[in-house]
Amino acid sequence: MGMLRKITGFLADRSANVALIFAITLPAVVGFCGLGGETALWYFKQRDLQGAVDVAAYNGAIALRGGATQSAITTQASTDATRSGWDSAGTLVVHTPPTSGTHQISRAVEVILTESEPRYFTALFNSRPVVIRTRAVAVYNDLGYACLLALNKSASAAVKFWGNSSSTFTDCNVYSDSISPTGFQQGGSSQASMPCALSAGGFSVSSGLTVTSCSAPVSNAAEVPDPYASLAAPPIPNNCTNGNSSSLSAGKYCNGLSLNGTTTLAPGVYVISGGTLKINANANISGSGVTFYLTNGATVSMNGNSTVNLSAPTSGTYSGILFYGDRTQANNSNTINGNASSSMTGAVYFPSQAVSVLGNFSGANGCMQVVADTISYSGNAHFSTNCSAYGLPSVSTPGAVALVE
Repeated sequence: MGMLRKITGFLADRSANVALIFAITLPAVVGFCGLGGETALWYFKQRDLQGAVDVAAYNGAIALRGGATQSAITTQASTDATRSGWDSAGTLVVHTPPTSGTHQISRAVEVILTESEPRYFTALFNSRPVVIRTRAVAVYNDLGYACLLALNKSASAAVKFWGNSSSTFTDCNVYSDSISPTGFQQGGSSQASMPCALSAGGFSVSSGLTVTSCSAPVSNAAEVPDPYASLAAPPIPNNCTNGNSSSLSAGKYCNGLSLNGTTTLAPGVYVISGGTLKINANANISGSGVTFYLTNGATVSMNGNSTVNLSAPTSGTYSGILFYGDRTQANNSNTINGNASSSMTGAVYFPSQAVSVLGNFSGANGCMQVVADTISYSGNAHFSTNCSAYGLPSVSTPGAVALVE
């Protein structure tokens, strides 16, 4: 009976009831208070992680614009995210192009970061860590395509328009990769019109330069990578071919090749090993599906009084390549010349050498492209870029980078 009275008295005591209820509900109260505090912590952690993924995606788009592979972009994104506070014990995924969202295009980079956060007070309800996931997409703008691209990174006048010339680039740009303050020059009595004139450095131009799409010539532009950097040199035959004929076949021509009169070239790769590929005055040279590879110090020299009608292959390894200079040959100079009856359809590619383009000619329907160490242009010609029918790939000119998702 004594024990029963004590229990009955305890239950009748209101202060004891409050203490009992408080003791029972204390874990829940602590859990809910902890949930509020931990939710705020997760929110701030997600905001920090979003900053890290934004940096990774933005720099990834810059790398993509410069020609980096997805593997290189992923490595760079991991480095950038870690520096920005991401715990590398989480996961990082990079997609180029993105696999979701509104910008599933080749100029975009998608980065997804996750990070696991431990629980503290809320572990009373769930012991599993909280996974925070963030995503960002960055894209670089496309300013169109280039017909002339100078690859030299530091030369003054890497691109140069001079003389008494008038050039019209209807839907393709002219680009200098040189960071020189005068990497793009135009002067004399020359006139040049193009959608955009772009330079990784600056300009030295007169009133003869007109841009029709950009509001002004674009200085400090992003570098355009060599579009043919992965193109392998063609195999070189062991034996030399005799070039004294009005009808030539593909092969290796040693110590140059001098073309006179009327000469027809059969399709294939013509390896010029040493000397000069020379097209003399009054010559009439024609050939389709032709690629010239110049090596062992060989250069090109065309006389302006010659008529040249040449076109590159439209398929295969050297599709669109008309002239290809050995990239190990530096400091050589090449002159591409012709009259108003000439047509040279394809790419003139001399990645480590200077090219001077003179005369009033271009390719079929304006489909001629010059990619060289430096380019000097003096002529009156029309250039276009809708040239896939001629096997000629387009050279993209990238613009600014922006976060879009």
